[in-house]
Amino acid sequence: MSIRNLDSLFDPRSVAVIGASERPFSVGGTLWRNMRGGGIKGPVYPVNPKYATLSGQRCHASVDALPEAPELAVICTPAATVVDLVRQLARRGTRAAVVISAGLTAAQKQAMLDAARPTLMRILGPNCVGLLAPHARLNASFAHIAARPGELAFVSQSGALVTAMLDWAEARQIGFSHFVSLGEHADVDFGDMLDYLASDARTRAILLYMESVDGARKFMSAARAAARNKPVIVVKAGRSAQGQQAAASHTGALAAADDVVDAAIARAGMLRVDSLEELFIAAEILTRFKAPIGEAMTILTNGGGAGVMAADAAAGAGVPLAALPPALVEDLDQVLPANWSRGNPIDIIGDAPAQRYVDALHALARHPGEAGTLLFIHAPTAIVPATDIARAMIPAIQPAGQPALPLVSAWVGGPAVAEARALFMQAGIACYDMPEQAVAAIGMLQRYARNQAELTEAPPAALPAGGAAPDAAAVRALAQQVLASGRDMLTEPEAKAVCEAYRIPVVATRTVPAEPDAAAAEAARIGFPVVLKILSEDISHKSDVGGVVLNLPGEDAVREAARAMLARVRQARPKARIDGFTVQAMVRRAQARELIVGASIDPVFGPVILFGQGGTAVEVVKDSAMALPPLNAPLARALIGRTRVARLLAGYRDVPPADLDAVVATLLAVSQLLADVPEVAELDINPLIVNHEGAIALDARVRVAAARPSGAARFAIQPYPSDLAETIDWRGQRLTLRPIRPEDEARHRAFLESLDPEDIRLRLFYSRRTLERSELARLVQIDYGREMAFVATAAGPGGEERTLGVARALADPDNVGAEFGIIVRPETKGTGLGRILMDKLIRYQRAAGTQRLTATVLTENARMRQLGQALGFSERPTPGEPGTYELTLPLQPAAMPKRQP
Repeated sequence: MSIRNLDSLFDPRSVAVIGASERPFSVGGTLWRNMRGGGIKGPVYPVNPKYATLSGQRCHASVDALPEAPELAVICTPAATVVDLVRQLARRGTRAAVVISAGLTAAQKQAMLDAARPTLMRILGPNCVGLLAPHARLNASFAHIAARPGELAFVSQSGALVTAMLDWAEARQIGFSHFVSLGEHADVDFGDMLDYLASDARTRAILLYMESVDGARKFMSAARAAARNKPVIVVKAGRSAQGQQAAASHTGALAAADDVVDAAIARAGMLRVDSLEELFIAAEILTRFKAPIGEAMTILTNGGGAGVMAADAAAGAGVPLAALPPALVEDLDQVLPANWSRGNPIDIIGDAPAQRYVDALHALARHPGEAGTLLFIHAPTAIVPATDIARAMIPAIQPAGQPALPLVSAWVGGPAVAEARALFMQAGIACYDMPEQAVAAIGMLQRYARNQAELTEAPPAALPAGGAAPDAAAVRALAQQVLASGRDMLTEPEAKAVCEAYRIPVVATRTVPAEPDAAAAEAARIGFPVVLKILSEDISHKSDVGGVVLNLPGEDAVREAARAMLARVRQARPKARIDGFTVQAMVRRAQARELIVGASIDPVFGPVILFGQGGTAVEVVKDSAMALPPLNAPLARALIGRTRVARLLAGYRDVPPADLDAVVATLLAVSQLLADVPEVAELDINPLIVNHEGAIALDARVRVAAARPSGAARFAIQPYPSDLAETIDWRGQRLTLRPIRPEDEARHRAFLESLDPEDIRLRLFYSRRTLERSELARLVQIDYGREMAFVATAAGPGGEERTLGVARALADPDNVGAEFGIIVRPETKGTGLGRILMDKLIRYQRAAGTQRLTATVLTENARMRQLGQALGFSERPTPGEPGTYELTLPLQPAAMPKRQP
């Protein structure tokens, strides 16, 4: 990933339009008019050998004829000319190019990248509409209109949607910080744009239209980093099979399965919506709504009909209405007319004066937990002007010195409510035209909160300590044995052995020859009733060929079932090799549910895990959800919660709740199996029977592949690097050095509160000893692919783990430089702890390929400067920052920075 030279793409000092033209309705003519009309701060040069002048301006015959190297070039010439043009521009020193040209072959695209690479020249496109950066007055596109300046960034794979979105947004007076058409994204892609926009001060939210993703780990790393800073909202085309096929055809890339895309978006803390209109609904709510979101909603309205419509919309969106507690009803009785609705929706009657609205809000504010998120709906009346109501309500919604009420509004109507709506928007209160839009926004808030919770999780690849460790070596040996035999499907006994090796309970299974008498004899030893199944390396789905018979009560029944099964299977699959039968006890569990737990390899995101309702009708029921490994218990529970069967597992009437811990343990075991055994290509545990007593696998299928498609290195999300943890002896006690993790939040707060204010000032350049919850979370929830924080912990006076110090480094997206910081508890100064932490951080960053470590320190921070000198850092006064020094440590031999195409 790289943001190198992207500033030259979006805020260039000079631009050349190669292929500029005066021909009306041509791409070159439109580009030239757009560039000249934008008014960027530097010169715009036309390049076209057919013209001496364009629009009264000298036109240059070639790149070499330009009076200077343009910082940005826009190319709209035939595909065959692009590679040579890029080579000439790179030689002149151009930093970025927008390649509008379409029709480049794969070889031409690679040659274009090769020509740009030596100078790190960035390329947007090819086959794109271009880009607009309204704040820089840059319109390097052939769009039919310009974009208004604003705070939303829109990045699209589809050129047609770029122009349609511009038209749609202009009609609604919506502005943008950046408007980007990626085209075939040969170089600049979604990951690069997310990295760039995440730190862009003009961008309040990032909107994406995606059809395909290349480089899943790069994309997920950039998405997770951006989503920690600001809302990222995604329209991902291809929910249907037809849509996926069309997207793949359009982009020339493999399309990830839609359930996998959902899982990736959730795990990255982003929000997925289904339409372009919903993009803006989501942007409005996520950037204006700052209060904690409740799981339920309370409707406050002056019209019963509007409340009913909102309640219907809530049912459709899966947003539950809060049950009003008696205490809240009593409080509302004191301020509302006797004929108020006494339920949710709260109808305060159409003749309500402004004070009645305020009194109702005060009553709801006294019951924040029970009321949940508030939806206020107002329809205009002739009794009280909507503007008066808005002015009275705003101080009640945003009381001075107190948290704001969690409220979303819908001012229904036109001119009569326009000023009231504007007042709410000026106050930063989320505001919509219709109740259905507001309900949809609240549903988005709830989904976004759940996704942000998933973003905070950082599970390791391995299961947590406790219990017997899985026998990964035995499974790897079995996989190699199967592959060596020329097979890729494990037999049922082999698949169950894999489950047992990972401590997944399975029903005991015996293998016998394909002889009815042998099956009956083994059944008698097991005890009746039993289940009989065909055993064949050539038959994976046994039920499809009549290869499973349940609940056989005795030996005669087993013999007859075996004879009939052999006849059915030979008729259905005459060429299949029959290896025998398997016999297992018939498992009977009261009030049990059949589930499926599986794993497969997505062509884009790699290993994925499936959970849902199981049994033979699994494809018909279609109640399942996907997750990206690695998993921990919270992520496994979130996966379960995304299915309909989760409600049944929670218990109902006389059915007790199922043992969810047993299901979670199975999901975690599968997650670790995918990390440990790269040969695993597919796994199905179906059915996994679960009730209040526990879970047990009745059948399993495993497919392996010599290409080793699994393994932690193939995960789209880098697992918690538990292998970097170490324990050393230090001053008579055991000191643990390990990467920080989200669970450290409370310990990290206590650590920060223990620091001297002067230490904080010297190292962090501010004097606060406390941090907001969001700031603290950002320190412990890190992306290990681009940031590292090593903590030193030891047992405290009461035996509890206590943080003694932390060394942190944040690499730029190119991994050229990493800025570091270090701080330790006051009582550990002078003990060598800082040196221990820095040595570990330096070793790690050097192994990660980082080019150099840097830090800016205050001049009076003598202790840090001495430590830097001892570690080999050079120092110099920081240019433009008096009172500070810049410390630098080269980590690698000098080399030209490289980037991937």
